[in-house]
Parts: sequence; C-alpha cells; structure tokens
Amino acid sequence: MSTKSLSIRIDEELLKKLHVVSDYEGRSANSQIIILIRDCVKSYESNHGIIELNSK
Repeated sequence: MSTKSLSIRIDEELLKKLHVVSDYEGRSANSQIIILIRDCVKSYESNHGIIELNSK
C-alpha cells in the first residue's frame, strides 16, 4: 500500500490544541491524525458495514 499526502486547512487554535493532545499521547500530530481517521473509519464501518474499495 502506498502512502499519499493530504493538505488540510486548520485554524491556528485547533492546530495548537492538536499538538497538545498529540504531545500528551507521545505522538506526532501526523500520527495522531492517522489514529483519529482510523477510529472514524472503524466507527463508520461498525455502523454501516465494511467499505468495499474497487482496486484498479
């Protein structure tokens, strides 16, 4: 599986708060975001079923 990059716009206050949380968890902000995305997808799939992806 390849790694892709994604740019997001985030206000300064929220970004600072993300850094506080990620520092507390002993992670980089990037790693913290990946965990949050995985948790979101896991929750979605628990409620709606596995997301099937078409490979090309």
